[in-house]
Amino acid sequence: MQIHEIRDLSNQQLQEELESSYKELMGLRFRAATNQLTDTNQPKRTRRSIARLLTVIQERGQVEN
Repeated sequence: MQIHEIRDLSNQQLQEELESSYKELMGLRFRAATNQLTDTNQPKRTRRSIARLLTVIQERGQVEN
């Protein structure tokens, strides 16, 4: 996701997208460990997407940790 798409999401949608991105990253890690990953850049893109989501959440002051 691009940053302008992320900024358009509601707070609830941000949390849902963050959760699904973490699950996707875990799946990508397992696929990479078993040599089933065809696009080796996908984990990097997913990590950057997570970072963008966390940045927007922090900007909005919704950190729940």
